Amino acid sequence: MLVRILIAATLMFSSFAHADAAWESYKSRFLQPDGRIVDTGNGGVSHTEGQGFAMVMAVENNDRQSFDKLWQWTDKTLRNKQNGLFYWRYTPGAANPVADRNNATDGDTMIAWALLRAGQRWQEPAYGKASDAITRSLLKHAVITFAGYRLMLPGAQGFNLGDKVNLNPSYFIFPAWQAFYQRSHLVAWRDLGSDAKKLLPKMDWGSSHLPSDWVTLSADGKLAPAQGWPPRMSYDAVRIPMYIYWQDPKSPLLTPWRNWWQGFSRSKTPAWVNVYTSDMSPYSMNEGLLAVRDLTLGSNVENPYITAKDDYYSASLKILASPPARRQSAPSRQNQSPPSSASTALHCAAGRGQPAAARCCRPSNRRS
Repeated sequence: MLVRILIAATLMFSSFAHADAAWESYKSRFLQPDGRIVDTGNGGVSHTEGQGFAMVMAVENNDRQSFDKLWQWTDKTLRNKQNGLFYWRYTPGAANPVADRNNATDGDTMIAWALLRAGQRWQEPAYGKASDAITRSLLKHAVITFAGYRLMLPGAQGFNLGDKVNLNPSYFIFPAWQAFYQRSHLVAWRDLGSDAKKLLPKMDWGSSHLPSDWVTLSADGKLAPAQGWPPRMSYDAVRIPMYIYWQDPKSPLLTPWRNWWQGFSRSKTPAWVNVYTSDMSPYSMNEGLLAVRDLTLGSNVENPYITAKDDYYSASLKILASPPARRQSAPSRQNQSPPSSASTALHCAAGRGQPAAARCCRPSNRRS
């Protein structure tokens, strides 16, 4: 009996050590001393997505010092005092580092969620109050009712075109919305989640039956891949199953991704698919994307390991798709540890096919 206990304890602490090692490696690679996360795959810019991701990771790793550094830089540098949200991108060295004054609601949501969880974990009411202020601003400036659905626009400006709206379904961060509803009891947060779950099955295009990164919803309720972006399930949409899984690992909404990815061996899974033509990327998924694939398929995977080949986005997905990050929606289990995904080779940023249009730092996405 004692032997079994000792073995279990050894495995538990080994898992914690691996998780801590991944986070420490992540910080050493991407976190600047002032609290700025650097997107090494997009010219060294920073953005609210990266700040939010890292704040979530810091809470999970019980790293309050790093969390405060991240939050203080974000609040001081990116806060839009006119609407309470955050300028989505920061370009170091530019005459005006925040030339694009629009926000990105995925980053805003992640920041607010991280603050909420930080307040719960460290018993600090100020974090919760900061989270509440952001969520109020999101509801005021970025949440609308359109075509019979409650929707969160990708940004406060430029996405509501009157007779149609452009959406990014990878901004449907279900467990965060659920947490905001549980805290505030405002039905808007509940409706955002339920309506997003009604929309996703209708984003069923081509032989893949998957949504594109960007989607247009018309006033008559019709959905289509949005014009102006490649009609691909790619570096944005790959996050959708991760957020679904975080809330419900058994959700039927995961079925299209599982069916698609099970059709390929792990090392040959294409990084993107054109949902119209079924054309696929000439290169396979990098290790960050594979981490999401592994999570979605319930594969037995190793602890996250950040390599020198990982850029910011790949490293982020490796950690976020690992079990500790998945438990962000379950506070009572946040002290458990465990395995995650990842492996080896990674396609460089240039290999993303559409680096600017494909994922987080899509310059055209945030135009006001």
